[in-house]
Amino acid sequence: MTVPLLLVDGHNLLHRAYFGFAARIFNRDKTIDRTGVFGFAALLRKAQAQHAAGFEIFVVFDAEDGSQARAEIDSGYKAQRTAPDLGLIESLPLVKTALDHCGVRWIEQGGCEADDVIATLTTQARAGERPVDVMSTDKDYIQLLADSRVRLLNTGMALERRYTIGTHIPLRYGVRAEQWADYRALTGDPADNIPGLRGVGPKTAAQLLAGGRSLEHIPDIELRPAWSEQWAQVQQWREMIKLDRKADLPEALLTALPTPPLPRAPALLQDLELW
Repeated sequence: MTVPLLLVDGHNLLHRAYFGFAARIFNRDKTIDRTGVFGFAALLRKAQAQHAAGFEIFVVFDAEDGSQARAEIDSGYKAQRTAPDLGLIESLPLVKTALDHCGVRWIEQGGCEADDVIATLTTQARAGERPVDVMSTDKDYIQLLADSRVRLLNTGMALERRYTIGTHIPLRYGVRAEQWADYRALTGDPADNIPGLRGVGPKTAAQLLAGGRSLEHIPDIELRPAWSEQWAQVQQWREMIKLDRKADLPEALLTALPTPPLPRAPALLQDLELW
């Protein structure tokens, strides 16, 4: 029997864990903030228990130089982001140690952003007919939903919207999953400092892409003169938004074996002597 795969966007989950708890979580003498590693372990265990029992879990982190290639295309890419919180930085190695302790495999591939690694692993897994769930709040993964056996898992959403499958995308955004990069290039992506085409919002973008069109197939008559002047840049943004499904990765990253049940966060931190 094929073991389904849960690919976890590591930095995305760590950010949720570090900033998403109502109160900070300290060690027993209240001197060290452990919210990042505790929250990561707790959220991952909950996701496994509620959505991914019997799955192989694999975690992917952004490399420090992961955004360099896209920044070389457009120097504004993610340029608005401030330096991460020191506590968030200090949590990362602890999270990796915790994953090792639990037997959860992970990767931080030099020169790669997590979404490109996840896109590549998804493509490889689907070639072997493995169902894949991607755990992240990053909407760029919508591109992967063109394959009906790929699902997005967002445990931060309401119950009825935790899983988003490809058929939901046209209803919500008016475009198909395979048009997502075109759509985001038109509307912009503030998280990555991509401004989008001036004066184009979600409804206008959906109208321009009606009928499954890509940027290349939008008739000139539908473009305002100001848009035509910006069109080459829009196409450049589209290429930056596209996920790289052929990232150069080590072989045999995945085991195709179910990940054992994860321990409760307090017990895990106790084992790691982080309390």
